[in-house]
Amino acid sequence: MVPDISTGGRTYGLLAYLYGPGRRDEHIDPHLVASWMPELAPDPGRDQAATLKQLADRLDLPVLAVPKHRRPARHVWHCPVRTAPGDRYLTDAEWAEVARRIVHATGIAEYGDDKACRWIAVRHADDHIHIVATLKREDGRSPRRHDDGIRAQAECRKIEKEWGLQILNEGDRTAAQRPTSAERSKAERAGRTATAREILRERVRQALAGAVSEEEFFRRLAEAGLRVEKRLAPSGDTLGYKVALPGDRNRHGEPIWFPGSKLAPDLSLPKIRQRLDTGAPDSDAPVIDRSGEAAPRPARARRDATPAAERAASVLSADDDADSAAQLVGIGELLDAVAQTSPASTRKELAEAARAFERATRSHIRAERADNRAIRSAARGIVRAGNALGKGEDGGATAMLLSTMVLVTIAAARWHSARGHAQQATAAHQTAQHLRAAYQTAATTPMNALRAQGRRLPEPVRQRYARTVEATLPQHADHVLREPGWDALTATLDQAERAGHDPDVLLQQAIAWRELDTADSVTDVLVWRLRRLGNLPATSDSARARRSQCTSQQRPLSPKPQETESTVRTHPSVPRSPRTRR
Repeated sequence: MVPDISTGGRTYGLLAYLYGPGRRDEHIDPHLVASWMPELAPDPGRDQAATLKQLADRLDLPVLAVPKHRRPARHVWHCPVRTAPGDRYLTDAEWAEVARRIVHATGIAEYGDDKACRWIAVRHADDHIHIVATLKREDGRSPRRHDDGIRAQAECRKIEKEWGLQILNEGDRTAAQRPTSAERSKAERAGRTATAREILRERVRQALAGAVSEEEFFRRLAEAGLRVEKRLAPSGDTLGYKVALPGDRNRHGEPIWFPGSKLAPDLSLPKIRQRLDTGAPDSDAPVIDRSGEAAPRPARARRDATPAAERAASVLSADDDADSAAQLVGIGELLDAVAQTSPASTRKELAEAARAFERATRSHIRAERADNRAIRSAARGIVRAGNALGKGEDGGATAMLLSTMVLVTIAAARWHSARGHAQQATAAHQTAQHLRAAYQTAATTPMNALRAQGRRLPEPVRQRYARTVEATLPQHADHVLREPGWDALTATLDQAERAGHDPDVLLQQAIAWRELDTADSVTDVLVWRLRRLGNLPATSDSARARRSQCTSQQRPLSPKPQETESTVRTHPSVPRSPRTRR
């Protein structure tokens, strides 16, 4: 059961909407289910003689009775209350009880208070009601409604338990402010799927991902096409900032500004400065390609981000809460960086993943003085490298990073769950689902190429790798050998051995890094761990890779001095890869 409190200045306008047809004719049989005094509250939905003006005038009477200078500018209190999807439909009598309990809990009209605010509850749909009150009591005083949103949430949790409804997660006052109903209506009229507040929040987060300075942050905001206005002290120092969408104006033609703190608690300028000071990435760190492949910069940036993500997962499994909180912030920046540079095939899912994880980055555990420079540098590298094409090495490197990010977000969900952060844990689980979907898209082509290569290996070679898996991973061996990715794993072990690695040792390292119980596909996870640990190309089907393999077979190189017969093995029976047709 979800309450959503807001305030406004027009009683009649709100009533006209509640008793009207709705934006899509979704309002059915609007009528009162409860009020401050039924004999004084006319119901335009059931009484043909009653009018909206009569109802508005009676609600407004205590407000109009006080001098103008004592009237609140926004005197209308509005609280929709909605049951969760899947809950049973409540009766009018039950909704009336919900309304009375919420106005009591929030201080609008406590039980037995004959001088309380006037209020009504309107029902025009099966799954929710709208509670409307005016914010002057009969004695001319204002109601004591401090933390009314928190108190409404707490009362809803009690009702859910008592009535057998779905028990939703409790808030902890670290969530970003939700768009108001007016903002949502304006977005619908403008044909946007998100409100201005939500769009600005996402773009500000993306501008902050991997930024090294305040100047760079503001430059990125301007480059993103946002209107930016700084609040300056007499000395010229920046005290704060606000942003607006181009063309988003109020009725007076003025831009509608949102301060950073109104977009999210961690987007105020002091919080941004704290993040930049404690976790500033290396501003000019090069994107290093340790595989030796002439891969595009986006692919190299994703490869370099993978170990930073792995470290974040390890930190989340440890006991340092401050360090873990800092890593969560870095993971959020890494997701923002990947989402804004992703190819079209995965862009939607990755954008949803970044939006979901934004909630998981904030809790009451502080991250002061914790070091997350590595993962913020990884985010910076991805942003600087630019958009990925999603093909060849780009697609393989993206799949490698996303495979790791799924496990990272699962670790984040466990960390939050262990500390009672219900909303954050749910957000992390939602992020993992979006990342899984994006991974499946990104991994399809490179994994298919690896599977095809694995199926072409001689059967004795495949059997030898099967024995290796049985020896190093006995608890998962039967399952691994039956997974569709087994052929890709054999191809990766073969490539690692050709590159001079001991497959047994490398596989043990991949298994020891982290548990595999949470992996959807053990073989997929092992493939990408092995390819990173062995500095293997993220894909095996590029023309360049085939040409390099043919060249190395035609002109074998002498083993390096440190390489011995025990570490360099060959397969004479493996057929040479055919040359690519032109």
